[in-house]
Parts: sequence; structure tokens; C-alpha cells
Amino acid sequence: MFIWSCDPFVTQFEDSEEAVFYTASSVNIPIGLPDSLINVMTWNIRFGAGRIPWFGDSCGDRVILSENEVLPTLEHIADFINGKNPDILLLQEVDVSSKRTGYLDQVQWILDHTEFNYGVYASMWQADFIPSDGLGKVDAGNAILSKWPIENAERIQLPLRGDQDGLTQYFYLRRNILKAKININEEEIYALCTHTTAFATDDTKQKHIDRFYEVLESFGDDEIFVAGGDLNALTSAYVGNERDFCEVDKCADDVCDDDFKNNLIYQGSYFSHLEGEEEFLTPLYNFSSAIQLTETNSPENFTHSTWITSEDYVELDGPLNRKLDYIFSSGELENGITHQDQFYLSDHAPVSVTLVLPE
Repeated sequence: MFIWSCDPFVTQFEDSEEAVFYTASSVNIPIGLPDSLINVMTWNIRFGAGRIPWFGDSCGDRVILSENEVLPTLEHIADFINGKNPDILLLQEVDVSSKRTGYLDQVQWILDHTEFNYGVYASMWQADFIPSDGLGKVDAGNAILSKWPIENAERIQLPLRGDQDGLTQYFYLRRNILKAKININEEEIYALCTHTTAFATDDTKQKHIDRFYEVLESFGDDEIFVAGGDLNALTSAYVGNERDFCEVDKCADDVCDDDFKNNLIYQGSYFSHLEGEEEFLTPLYNFSSAIQLTETNSPENFTHSTWITSEDYVELDGPLNRKLDYIFSSGELENGITHQDQFYLSDHAPVSVTLVLPE
């Protein structure tokens, strides 16, 4: 009764609404395109927390990070971005006004410390107060940064989790697809960014991925899009027990007992909760992809691991153990790369690719 009789703590979004626009403090519009090639990158930056063991997605107990803890990681992130020089950047888990990261607007900060000129933002978690563990105010979501002007941008709401009670769902994340139209020297292309559910045990993940595919499929034959993000899903290239990461993800006191439905430690670590889950991503490969479907279970293309440090992965031949991050396009993509050397800047590795514009 208290929640519903007062002003809402949590922002509840419309099915579709305008995104939040940003401009860099110093704008330098690029002139021309070298050989009609556009470099695109996607990266879940984990709100600048690096590999700090935060309570919500690892086995740590940290809840609130200071700005002094976050800024060094953001500086390294900006240095890496500047070194690779993408033209369009798709970001997930970006904080813009959160207590956990010193209320720093990370979209504006990255714009002002890179070569990007424009950005748009769509919150997936906007609340004046989250009661869990003193988390407090949160505003975190997806962003698209561009060297060229963004004409318009839309936040498309994704379904809420259906496996939560009403109170938990009220305070929980409201995921989205961020869609932007970019004007590149009189040529228009679309950039889309999303971050689908990680922990749902019902069919919410399938609904999120299906909706993402529907939006991409809705473009006309003459429209060019590039789309990506953290889809929290494995492709069909992973078979059998390769889809179960409980043993490497579990905390010290956890027990992997194969009770996939009821044991909470399997949430986010087991990728066969639902019948047919192996094929959730398959329709997206009707489009061009940065990494080919058959190569998604190759270690050099893995993009994610949980809290465990690289030293603990010696026996597994690498610090990353699954691919959750993807880029797709209606155009031609080439030179897809997974940047695994950025292990300590996030629990996800960035993925980059070159979009070849038609002549």
C-alpha cells in the first residue's frame, strides 16, 4: 500500500518513447568516409566497475563504489576506445546517475574523453531508491555513441520478467532496445543496442531476443542497420554440458546439484532452461554477423566470464569462457574481432567489426 499510494520510486516506461540525447562538450564533425567503411564496436562496460567483486553479479560484497574507484577504469576504457577508433559504439551497463558509481554521468564522460560527438541513452533501471543492500538511487542502461549526428532515437520497451513476484518486479530492471538513426554525410543508417535478460527462468529471454529480431526484420530492403549488444544467450554451437557454467561461476558455498529449476545459482549460468533455447539466436544469423555462427564456441571469440580472476582459469586455457556479445547487420560486415585483452576493464570483452556501405 505504501508503494502504490506515493509517488513512484521506479520509473515505468512506455512501450516506445524518445531516448535521451547527448552532445560532446567539443564537437568535431568528421569529413568524408574512408572507402565507405564504418567501424562499429559493442561493449558491456559493467558501469566502470572493472573486475571489482560487486554484489549483484559476482561473489563479492561491494555495493557502493567511489568515483575515485570508477574513474581509473573509465580512463582505461576511453584509452582503448580511442586506440581502436570506432565510428559507432554500442554500450551496455552505463551509469548516468547512480549512487553505486558516485553519480557520475558516464555517457557524458565517455563522450568528452573520446572522439565521439553525439550520443543517445535509454535507461533500463531508473529508480530514486532501490532498497537492496543500500544500493539507493540507480540510473543505468544502454547508449549509442556516434561521430555523426543522430537524427532521432527511440527507446523500445522489452517485456518484464514473468518469474518474479509483484514487489520484486516493481523494483527490477526494465530492459529495452535503443534504436537511433544516424546521418552520415547525407546517408542514413540505423544503429541498435540491447541488453537482454540474464537471470530469468521463464520465457522472458526468448521474448527479448524474438523482439530484437522482429525490430531488425522490420527494416526495408534498402535500409542499413547495425545492431548488437549483450544478449545473455549462447548460440547452437554450444552443445550438451557446454551450456552449463555452474562449476566455474559458483561461489565458495554453492553446490551445483543439477536442480536447474529451483537452485538459484543456475540463473545466468545454465543456458538450457527452456526447450529450444539452443536456437534462440539462430534467426539473427539470417543477417550478417561479426563472428560466424560456427565460430561462436571458439575460445578466441569468448566475451564473458564471471568474478573468477584470470589466474583461476589456467586449466581452462583462458580468462573468458562463453560468448554473450554480438553484432549483426543488414549490410556487409568484415574483420570481426573480439578484444580479449581488455579482461580487467569489465566482465565482458568488446567486439568490433567493419560495416561496408554499398557504393
